[in-house]
Amino acid sequence: MAGRRPQPTPPAPDDAVFVISVAAQLSGLHPQTLRTYERVGLITPGRTGGGGRPISVQSGGRRYSYRDVERLRAIAELTAAGIGIEGVKRILDLENAVDALRARNTELVAELEATREALRQALAARPTTPDRLPALRQQPSSSQAVVVWRRPR
Repeated sequence: MAGRRPQPTPPAPDDAVFVISVAAQLSGLHPQTLRTYERVGLITPGRTGGGGRPISVQSGGRRYSYRDVERLRAIAELTAAGIGIEGVKRILDLENAVDALRARNTELVAELEATREALRQALAARPTTPDRLPALRQQPSSSQAVVVWRRPR
């Protein structure tokens, strides 16, 4: 159809699009609570300058992302369970550290597999002689080690 406008792309999870009143409503918290959480460092909303342009300095209106709203909900659950602000801060920091370690572990496992495959290919392509026979020993599946050695001359 000729006059039809394209559908807008939904915002990414980290796009700061919600004003404080909407973020408060979505998270089930009071706007003043959001300001308090920002002041103590639990949340860092985006900021806008004049005309709604995003800027990074501490001026302008607050803008919250979907990820910010999810974080606010998590904070609300923890505080409702009786955990103090400092405890919530520590829990969130630990969860972030665990997420970072999981991501790094995934990268390292992929790198290890690529290295193992490259070693297998190199060993398969290399001619072997009886006095200089390279060997590759597979470890049990619970181990991530690869052992490579050459027999002495």
